[in-house]
Amino acid sequence: MILIHRRPCGTPLLRLQVRNNEPVTTDLRINAIVDRMNASGKFATVESIGETVRCRARDVESDAFYILTRTDAGLIVRFETPDRWLSESVESGLYNSSDSLEELLEESLDELEWPIDEIPVTAFRHFRSDDLLYTFENNVPTGDDATEAGGTWLLAYEATFHELGDVAGETEDA
Repeated sequence: MILIHRRPCGTPLLRLQVRNNEPVTTDLRINAIVDRMNASGKFATVESIGETVRCRARDVESDAFYILTRTDAGLIVRFETPDRWLSESVESGLYNSSDSLEELLEESLDELEWPIDEIPVTAFRHFRSDDLLYTFENNVPTGDDATEAGGTWLLAYEATFHELGDVAGETEDA
Protein backbone atom coordinates (compact mmCIF):
# COMPACT_ATOMS: atom_id res chain seq x y z
CA MET A 1 0.00 0.00 0.00
CA ILE A 2 1.24 3.49 -0.80
CA LEU A 3 0.12 6.51 1.23
CA ILE A 4 0.53 9.93 -0.36
CA HIS A 5 0.13 13.00 1.82
CA ARG A 6 -0.44 16.19 -0.16
CA ARG A 7 0.07 19.83 0.70
CA PRO A 8 -3.07 22.01 0.67
CA CYS A 9 -2.11 23.16 -2.84
CA GLY A 10 -2.20 19.53 -4.02
CA THR A 11 1.50 18.87 -4.55
CA PRO A 12 2.83 15.70 -2.90
CA LEU A 13 4.60 16.26 0.41
CA LEU A 14 5.33 12.72 1.45
CA ARG A 15 4.89 9.35 -0.22
CA LEU A 16 5.11 6.34 2.05
CA GLN A 17 5.08 2.73 1.00
CA VAL A 18 3.80 0.37 3.67
CA ARG A 19 4.16 -3.41 3.71
CA ASN A 20 2.64 -5.52 6.47
CA ASN A 21 1.83 -2.30 8.38
CA GLU A 22 5.56 -1.35 8.42
CA PRO A 23 7.04 1.55 6.42
CA VAL A 24 9.57 0.55 3.77
CA THR A 25 12.99 2.19 4.19
CA THR A 26 14.69 3.58 1.10
CA ASP A 27 17.89 5.47 0.33
CA LEU A 28 18.95 8.20 2.69
CA ARG A 29 20.58 11.19 0.99
CA ILE A 30 22.71 12.61 3.80
CA ASN A 31 23.92 15.64 1.83
CA ALA A 32 20.34 16.70 1.09
CA ILE A 33 19.50 16.54 4.81
CA VAL A 34 22.64 18.50 5.74
CA ASP A 35 21.72 21.16 3.17
CA ARG A 36 18.15 21.34 4.51
CA MET A 37 19.35 21.67 8.12
CA ASN A 38 21.87 24.38 7.20
CA ALA A 39 19.21 26.27 5.22
CA SER A 40 16.82 26.16 8.19
CA GLY A 41 19.15 28.29 10.31
CA LYS A 42 17.99 26.36 13.40
CA PHE A 43 21.36 24.90 14.38
CA ALA A 44 24.74 26.28 15.47
CA THR A 45 26.53 23.73 13.25
CA VAL A 46 25.55 20.82 11.01
CA GLU A 47 27.84 17.97 10.00
CA SER A 48 27.63 14.51 8.52
CA ILE A 49 29.60 11.53 9.73
CA GLY A 50 28.96 8.45 7.59
CA GLU A 51 25.19 7.92 7.62
CA THR A 52 24.67 10.27 10.55
CA VAL A 53 23.66 13.93 10.56
CA ARG A 54 24.75 15.76 13.71
CA CYS A 55 23.37 19.23 14.47
CA ARG A 56 24.59 21.27 17.42
CA ALA A 57 21.81 22.97 19.37
CA ARG A 58 21.75 26.73 19.04
CA ASP A 59 21.63 28.95 22.15
CA VAL A 60 22.84 26.20 24.51
CA GLU A 61 26.03 26.69 26.52
CA SER A 62 26.77 22.98 27.02
CA ASP A 63 27.14 20.31 24.36
CA ALA A 64 23.74 19.31 22.99
CA PHE A 65 23.08 17.69 19.65
CA TYR A 66 20.21 16.60 17.44
CA ILE A 67 21.18 13.40 15.67
CA LEU A 68 19.68 11.52 12.75
CA THR A 69 21.28 8.14 12.16
CA ARG A 70 20.62 4.82 10.49
CA THR A 71 20.67 1.70 12.65
CA ASP A 72 19.80 -1.93 11.96
CA ALA A 73 16.28 -1.03 13.15
CA GLY A 74 15.97 1.89 10.70
CA LEU A 75 16.31 5.64 11.14
CA ILE A 76 16.58 7.07 14.64
CA VAL A 77 16.30 10.73 15.62
CA ARG A 78 17.63 11.80 18.99
CA PHE A 79 18.53 14.68 21.25
CA GLU A 80 21.60 13.97 23.34
CA THR A 81 23.82 15.76 25.81
CA PRO A 82 26.51 14.78 28.32
CA ASP A 83 25.13 17.50 30.63
CA ARG A 84 22.95 15.99 33.34
CA TRP A 85 21.63 19.43 34.33
CA LEU A 86 20.51 20.18 30.78
CA SER A 87 18.72 16.83 30.59
CA GLU A 88 17.07 17.51 33.95
CA SER A 89 15.98 20.97 32.78
CA VAL A 90 14.21 19.30 29.83
CA GLU A 91 12.58 16.81 32.20
CA SER A 92 11.54 19.66 34.51
CA GLY A 93 10.08 21.59 31.57
CA LEU A 94 8.04 18.54 30.65
CA TYR A 95 6.93 18.00 34.24
CA ASN A 96 5.68 21.58 34.44
CA SER A 97 4.01 21.37 31.03
CA SER A 98 0.49 20.17 30.47
CA ASP A 99 1.68 18.22 27.40
CA SER A 100 3.66 15.02 27.06
CA LEU A 101 6.79 14.85 24.94
CA GLU A 102 4.84 12.84 22.36
CA GLU A 103 2.19 15.57 22.16
CA LEU A 104 4.82 18.29 21.76
CA LEU A 105 6.57 16.32 19.00
CA GLU A 106 3.24 15.66 17.30
CA GLU A 107 2.52 19.42 17.28
CA SER A 108 5.95 20.12 15.79
CA LEU A 109 5.50 17.45 13.12
CA ASP A 110 2.02 18.76 12.31
CA GLU A 111 3.45 22.26 11.78
CA LEU A 112 5.91 20.71 9.31
CA GLU A 113 2.95 19.08 7.49
CA TRP A 114 3.79 15.52 8.57
CA PRO A 115 0.70 13.30 8.02
CA ILE A 116 -0.01 12.70 11.74
CA ASP A 117 -3.37 11.03 11.04
CA GLU A 118 -1.80 8.47 8.73
CA ILE A 119 1.62 8.02 10.35
CA PRO A 120 1.50 8.67 14.11
CA VAL A 121 4.38 9.61 16.36
CA THR A 122 6.45 6.65 17.56
CA ALA A 123 7.17 6.12 21.25
CA PHE A 124 9.94 8.09 22.95
CA ARG A 125 12.83 6.43 24.70
CA HIS A 126 14.78 8.33 27.36
CA PHE A 127 17.96 6.84 28.79
CA ARG A 128 21.64 7.31 29.50
CA SER A 129 23.65 5.77 26.69
CA ASP A 130 26.76 3.59 26.93
CA ASP A 131 28.68 6.75 25.96
CA LEU A 132 27.22 8.44 29.09
CA LEU A 133 24.97 10.75 27.08
CA TYR A 134 21.49 11.67 28.29
CA THR A 135 19.37 10.68 25.33
CA PHE A 136 15.82 11.17 24.09
CA GLU A 137 15.07 9.26 20.88
CA ASN A 138 12.41 8.00 18.48
CA ASN A 139 12.32 5.64 15.54
CA VAL A 140 11.50 7.55 12.35
CA PRO A 141 8.85 5.97 10.11
CA THR A 142 10.58 6.62 6.78
CA GLY A 143 8.34 5.10 4.15
CA ASP A 144 9.29 5.73 0.54
CA ASP A 145 11.38 8.86 1.14
CA ALA A 146 13.82 8.42 4.02
CA THR A 147 15.49 11.74 3.24
CA GLU A 148 12.27 13.77 3.50
CA ALA A 149 11.11 11.89 6.61
CA GLY A 150 14.49 12.09 8.34
CA GLY A 151 14.84 15.81 7.68
CA THR A 152 11.30 16.53 8.83
CA TRP A 153 11.74 14.60 12.08
CA LEU A 154 15.10 16.27 12.76
CA LEU A 155 13.50 19.71 12.38
CA ALA A 156 10.56 18.61 14.54
CA TYR A 157 12.95 17.46 17.26
CA GLU A 158 14.65 20.86 17.23
CA ALA A 159 11.27 22.64 17.44
CA THR A 160 10.17 20.38 20.30
CA PHE A 161 13.29 20.51 22.46
CA HIS A 162 14.12 24.16 21.76
CA GLU A 163 11.11 25.09 23.88
CA LEU A 164 12.13 22.97 26.89
CA GLY A 165 14.29 23.91 29.86
CA ASP A 166 17.74 25.35 29.24
CA VAL A 167 17.65 24.22 25.58
CA ALA A 168 15.56 27.35 25.05
CA GLY A 169 18.61 29.37 26.06
CA GLU A 170 17.20 30.13 29.50
CA THR A 171 19.53 30.01 32.47
CA GLU A 172 18.91 30.67 36.12
CA ASP A 173 20.05 34.03 37.43
CA ALA A 174 22.47 33.71 40.34
